[in-house]
Amino acid sequence: MEVSVSALRAELKSWIEKARAGEEVVITERGVPVARLSGVETADLVAGLVRDGLLTPAATERPVHAVPDADGAGSGAGRPAARPAARQTSRMSDLVRRIRR
Repeated sequence: MEVSVSALRAELKSWIEKARAGEEVVITERGVPVARLSGVETADLVAGLVRDGLLTPAATERPVHAVPDADGAGSGAGRPAARPAARQTSRMSDLVRRIRR
């Protein structure tokens, strides 16, 4: 469904209700499409791809990997260990330097 910018301004509430109901509203300016108005539920790309069978949701959750300690060993609990902010920043800086090489 198409609507001009001037008509959209005059009847904004009714066009929002149409989009909320699932209709896609194409906004035109002098006959040229410039924007699209759709409801939030219809705007979710991932849900649409799953619904269309183009994407399959993960069967299991992603595992959480341990962050190596200073000696190179993991924290052992399966979750990252809490670190002071200064140490985290230092590790992040080291990682960025390695990536840039």
